[in-house]
Amino acid sequence: MLGSIPDLLRLVAVPVFGWAAYRDVKTRRVPNRTWTPLAVLAVVLLLWDAYTVWAGPTAVGQRLFFIRVAISLGFVIPLSYGFWLIGGFGGADAKAFMLVAVLFPVYPVYYLPGVALPLQQTAIGVFSLTVLSNTVLAGVVYPLAVAAGNLARGRFSLAMFIGRPVAAANVTEEYGRLLESPDGFDRGGLDLDALRMYLQWRGCSLADIRADPEQHRLPSSLPAVPNDPGDGSLATDGGGPVAGDGTSGRGDDATTDAVTDATDQIDDPWGAERFLADIDHSAYGTSPAQLRDGLDVLAEQDEVWISPGIPFLVPMFAGLVVSLTYGDVLFSLLQAVGLA
Repeated sequence: MLGSIPDLLRLVAVPVFGWAAYRDVKTRRVPNRTWTPLAVLAVVLLLWDAYTVWAGPTAVGQRLFFIRVAISLGFVIPLSYGFWLIGGFGGADAKAFMLVAVLFPVYPVYYLPGVALPLQQTAIGVFSLTVLSNTVLAGVVYPLAVAAGNLARGRFSLAMFIGRPVAAANVTEEYGRLLESPDGFDRGGLDLDALRMYLQWRGCSLADIRADPEQHRLPSSLPAVPNDPGDGSLATDGGGPVAGDGTSGRGDDATTDAVTDATDQIDDPWGAERFLADIDHSAYGTSPAQLRDGLDVLAEQDEVWISPGIPFLVPMFAGLVVSLTYGDVLFSLLQAVGLA
């Protein structure tokens, strides 16, 4: 494969994004240090290209290059930050797309025998926008695949396009969100990271709650000295297990006598309000009502539907690979129907 030195160096992003996507699937956590070397490389390569273009012979080429860079930096970066602010992206997703905006502002070119990649370029020529559109298209495929899998297994539900059924007793081993409340299908169900935080905080397991839900609904069953809830991850930054199921921590050694019998008169089933008031950060936006509804469902049901979701870095990795090889899929589709 041949190409300019900066474009060849940009290919380092492919294995890094692949590893980040794998980590996101396994732990839903990507260390910040993942992006730092690539960010430095992106800035160096952008300056390298800018100098090469500036020293080039044509004013038209210079103007096009800097317009495309301005669009990439001035549109994709604020868009990524905005989606993070409103909760549409996780922190790692936003950082990854900001990195793409700097690393791939214009189309790279790779020469293979008889062909140059990417095959399909756009008129605007901003490569980060191509990665963005291909990522969105890859993300659209996911719910269709989920629905096909459920249909093949005979699983029919309002949640079949976005979720799958699992044993209620095993949800602490999953990532995602409950798609059920006591009233039925609910897309805004309990986040399973928040559930693990709650169990860790009160020092019990989901099996304990399922074995005696009435006792655990009482505020007086809360420990006098709760545990640190952690962040709800199934793994540490290094990939090892953490105490997220309530089986270890300060609560096991601390006195767990009833806070006071009078607390049973407080309208706070499961101690949901106390949990959310006690922790020093948000439990992924969980409300007391969501926590109570989720625990009610998990205490009573043998099987529940969850939305495992797909970590955004997975379609982003797929979008990057497709962009570097085929090019802009959306532009091709628009051309096919005469809209481009």
